[in-house]
Amino acid sequence: MYVAAAAAEGLSRWGVYRELPMAAVPMAKTTSFYRRNPLLDRVSVVHAKPSFSCFCALAGDDVFSVTSATQFDVDYLGQSTKGDLNVKSDHLDSFGLGGRSALEGPIEEVARAEAGEAEDLLRHLGIPGPFSSRYSPRGIFCSRTLNLRSISAIGYDMDYTLMHYNVMAWEGRAYEYCMDNLRNMGFPVDGLAFDPDLVIRGLVIDKEKGNLVKPDRFGYIKRAMHGTTMLSTRAVSEMYGRELVDLRNESRWVFLNTLFSVSEAVAFMQMVDRLDEGAISAEIAPLHYKGLYKAVGKALFKAHVEGQLKNEIMSKPELFVEPDPEMPLALLDQKEAGKKLLLITNSDYHYTDKMMQHSFNKFLPNDMGWRDLFDMVIVSARKPEFFQMSHPLYEVVTDEGLMRPCFKACTGGLYSGGSAQMVENSLKIHGDEILYVGDHIHTDVSQSKVHLRWRTALICRELEEEYNALIRSSSHRATLIDLINQKEVVGDLFNQLRLALQRRTKGRPAQTLAATNMDNQGLTETMQKLLLVMQRLDEKIAPMLEADGEHFSKRWGFLSRAGLWDKSHLMRQIEKYADIYTSRVSNFLHYTPFMYFHSQEQTLAHDSYSWYQSQLNGLLSKTGVKPEDHPVKFTDSNDGH
Repeated sequence: MYVAAAAAEGLSRWGVYRELPMAAVPMAKTTSFYRRNPLLDRVSVVHAKPSFSCFCALAGDDVFSVTSATQFDVDYLGQSTKGDLNVKSDHLDSFGLGGRSALEGPIEEVARAEAGEAEDLLRHLGIPGPFSSRYSPRGIFCSRTLNLRSISAIGYDMDYTLMHYNVMAWEGRAYEYCMDNLRNMGFPVDGLAFDPDLVIRGLVIDKEKGNLVKPDRFGYIKRAMHGTTMLSTRAVSEMYGRELVDLRNESRWVFLNTLFSVSEAVAFMQMVDRLDEGAISAEIAPLHYKGLYKAVGKALFKAHVEGQLKNEIMSKPELFVEPDPEMPLALLDQKEAGKKLLLITNSDYHYTDKMMQHSFNKFLPNDMGWRDLFDMVIVSARKPEFFQMSHPLYEVVTDEGLMRPCFKACTGGLYSGGSAQMVENSLKIHGDEILYVGDHIHTDVSQSKVHLRWRTALICRELEEEYNALIRSSSHRATLIDLINQKEVVGDLFNQLRLALQRRTKGRPAQTLAATNMDNQGLTETMQKLLLVMQRLDEKIAPMLEADGEHFSKRWGFLSRAGLWDKSHLMRQIEKYADIYTSRVSNFLHYTPFMYFHSQEQTLAHDSYSWYQSQLNGLLSKTGVKPEDHPVKFTDSNDGH
C-alpha cells in the first residue's frame, strides 16, 4: 500500500525502520476498518490486531526500555517520567543512527534540523502535526501540563462523555416528563414548550430572585434573565452591583454544570413567568422562587426515578444517542498502549449495557464488545460521593443484573457501588497516575481532583460550536476593539485637559507648559468636542458589545467569556479543576496515548507593557538612543488590558 511504502521511506530517513524477513514477522489475523480524520477531511484504512500488545513488545524488549513506576524521575516541568520509552545505547548502531555521532554538534542546530525533518515526515505520512491539532475545534486544550505517558489508568464517565445525546431529543423529552408531573401537581403548564436557546452551560440559577445569571471569573454578574426576559445592563447593575456569585452557598445558587441541567433550567424560568403572572396559587406551591425551584426539581427527579424516560431511551436509542465511530478506536489505542481503562458511571447496569452496546460494539474490530475495552466497570457509582467516601461494593454476576456482595474488586470485573479508594487499591495505582474524564465539573472533575489528586479531563461538546463562532465573530470583535481603543485615546486627551482645567481653577500650572498656555475658550471647546465624540462612540459601542457572542448564543454570548475582555465563571472552573479539556473523547485519536500536553503561557495585565518596552528598547538600541530617555507612558484607563 502507498501509506505503508511512504511510512517505510520516511522512517528509513530517520533510521528507525528495518525490513525484516517474513519468517521473523509473527502473522496475526487483522481486521480492516475505516478511520476518518476530521482535521484532514480524509479517510484512511486501519488494520487492527485483536491482541493488546504494546509497541515495546513488537519492537523488541532488547532495544527499548520503559521507565517503570519504581524507577521514574521527574522532568524539568515537574512531570513524572514513568512510562517514557528509552533507547538502549548499545543498540543505536543497529538502527542506523551511527551511534551518538549523528547527534553531535550544538543541540540547537541538531534540534532545528530534526524538527524540520519531523514536519516533513508528518506531512508525508498524512498525519497532522501537534499545532494543527491544537488550532482546531477538535483540539485538546491544556490548562495544566499533563504527560500521558505517566498515566497508568484512564477512567471515563458515560453520559455526555463516552456517548453524546441529542440535546433537543433527550432534554426535550425530560422536559416533557417534567411538565406532565407539574401538571399533575396542579401547575399551569399549558402552552409551554421546550426552548433550549434559553439556557447555556455555565449559567447560575438565583433561586432567591428567580433569575438566571452569567457571572465572570470573579463572580460579578454580567448578564441576567428574570423568567424568560433578559434584564438590561442597568437593571443587572442595580440588582447585583454589590453581590458576588458564591457557589458554596447552595441554598441560593445552582451552577448549571452539564447539559443535563438544560431541561430543569428551562422549566424553572418558564414557571417563574407563571408565578409573576399570578397563575400559581398558594395551594399549589409556596409563592416564592425557592419553593418554585424545589417543585420543578421534584417533578424532574420523579421523571428520572420512575424510569419512564430511561426505558423510552433504551427502547429506541437511535432517537436519542449520536454515536461517534471514532470514540471506540481512541480507547482501543489507549488500551493497546498499556493504559488500564475504567468505566465509572452513575447509571445502572441495564441502562449502561444497552447504551454502550449501541454506541460502541458496531465500531470495534473482530468480535470485540464494549466490555473488552475496560479493565473495570463500575455502575451506580453514586458520584460525587464515590470520590469522597466508601459505599458497599457489589459484583454484577449475570446479564440480568443479579448482584452479590463483594469486598475486593479485581481486574476485568463488573461492579456496582464501591469507592475510588477501592479502585486505587485494586489496581495498585494512586493519585496522579489516574486520569478521569467526564462532562460534569463538580461530580466528575473537581471532586476527583480535590479529594484524590487524580488528573482530570473535561468534555464539553459546545466547544466546537464556540470555536467556530469565535472565528465568525473575529471581524465584529476587531471593529469593536478598534472603537474602544479610539475612545481610550480620545478619553486620555479629555482627561488630561480636564486635569489642566482643574489645576487652572486652583491657580496651579497644568502638566506641561503648552497645556498651561492654552486659552480658556480653546480648552473648553476642545473638551466639548471630545466629549461629544466619546458619547457618539458609546452609542456605537454599546449595541456592538451587547451583540458580541451572538453567533454562539443571542442571549448569553460566548460560553467561555463574560463581556469582551474577561473569562466566564465556567471557564474559571474549567481552568481550576480540568488539566485538559476538549469537545469529545474521540479527539484523543488525533494525538497519541504518549502525548505530552503543555499548558500555554498565561497572559497577565502587565505583559503588554513589558512586550512593548522590549520592542521599544530593541528599536532604540539600533538607533543609538538610550531606552531610559524614552520611557513608556501609561494612559488613564479603567481596563486591565
